[in-house]
Amino acid sequence: MSAPAYLGDEVMAAGYRLAGLRVHVPSRGEEATVFAAACAEAPLVLVSAAVAMGIPDSMLRTALAALAPLVVIVPDPVGETPVPDVSARLRRQLGLEA
Repeated sequence: MSAPAYLGDEVMAAGYRLAGLRVHVPSRGEEATVFAAACAEAPLVLVSAAVAMGIPDSMLRTALAALAPLVVIVPDPVGETPVPDVSARLRRQLGLEA
């Protein structure tokens, strides 16, 4: 079985590499291609919030809803890029929140 993957910046990638993950640092505009390749080969794909902003919304939503591979958006440690609030979006869609 392949190792989990991390997609993000070089600094965070260094830490994830030490933890045994396969890391990818996509250039601007390459996020979707690298994301699709990681999803095809890894059982777990961790995506930084900054990289997630470069992936088309429909592609990201489909991957997050799929059972395999497990895709998780990890927060930016500096807090520059906010993580999408999925639970708030679901509450709005269900009419539980305005």
